[in-house]
Amino acid sequence: MSTERELRQLYQDVHFFAAPLSETLISVWEEDSAGVYAEVERGFIERYTADYVRVRNVETGNRKRRKTAIL
Repeated sequence: MSTERELRQLYQDVHFFAAPLSETLISVWEEDSAGVYAEVERGFIERYTADYVRVRNVETGNRKRRKTAIL
């Protein structure tokens, strides 16, 4: 049994719809001023609209709205 995760980028509405239904753990990545991408959050999608994605942090339970990021 492999412990490697299958990595996918969420970019279509159907991906954002399916992720919370399947309780998929997601990572949120943002680009810093040097152009380097870093993981800024890991959690579960609680709400998705055309304007934002609300993510519940897996460790703290805090909720944040994300407008622009790589999920």
